[in-house]
Amino acid sequence: MADTIWSVKDKIVLVTGATNGIGKVTALRLAEQGAHVVIVSRSAQKCAAVSDEIRAQSGNPNVEWIAADLATLAGMEEAANEFRARHQQLHVLINNAGGVFAERIETVDGYEMTFALNHLSYFRLTQLLRDLLTASAPARIINVSSDAHYGGAMNFDDLMGVKKYSSWGAYSQSKLANVLFTYAMARQLEGTGVTANALHPGFVATGFGRNNGGLMGMVMPLAQLFAIKPDKGAETSVFLATSPSVTGVSGKYFAGCKQKESAKSSYDVAAQDRLWAISEQLVARATTRRWLSAPLHDAGQGIFVAP
Repeated sequence: MADTIWSVKDKIVLVTGATNGIGKVTALRLAEQGAHVVIVSRSAQKCAAVSDEIRAQSGNPNVEWIAADLATLAGMEEAANEFRARHQQLHVLINNAGGVFAERIETVDGYEMTFALNHLSYFRLTQLLRDLLTASAPARIINVSSDAHYGGAMNFDDLMGVKKYSSWGAYSQSKLANVLFTYAMARQLEGTGVTANALHPGFVATGFGRNNGGLMGMVMPLAQLFAIKPDKGAETSVFLATSPSVTGVSGKYFAGCKQKESAKSSYDVAAQDRLWAISEQLVARATTRRWLSAPLHDAGQGIFVAP
């Protein structure tokens, strides 16, 4: 039964990728409803400017920012650690940051950029903040996916596109990963008061894809002439964050503020669990690699020794 008491007013909300597009609009709409909003993006300059803009437009002074590169494991941990240093509660986590890349790029962790930014950042940030969410229950996790996931396939033998890379293949795979992760997370959170849902925002006219040169850099601005505006694209994220009607609803996929069936492959529990296990391994491997590459300290400070 829906909890009609739910309101986002005075709740602490974290929105990633919030310096432009639907993330920025989502943060603004939640600030307008009285939420305490924390935005995360890579550029400190953009974060500061957008935070000022949201405060001015919403009349809400409670808008903060954290600058972190969510394409890297260190950046994910930096964002989580900074948030935890400021707040003991988190009521709504909106994983929104993402991108599409015409060429295969590796992050500093050695992972393919699309997979790292679009999936691992969702997985790791949620993992790092999970205890705050459960302690703040009722709470909500909202993962921005895409209907592109319908055409996606999890290539578990080549998740990083080393053998074969296509920008659309990598993107659609990452969006399927968002849904698989959401459903696995929802199963794990049963009975905690924390819900996890995924959504399709629509094809939105933003800066998405314009970071690329070549054909994609030329095509995306033209294609977005037929796209919906960011205000419209943010509606489902805002709905899932604010509506009493979805209280207790978890492990679902939404578009146009309505629940819909996701791809058949997204309901494969074995695939959900396999992706979860691989994601944990990738996070652990990158963390271990950073330990090994860091300067060693003396015994009084503790030296990391690889097993």
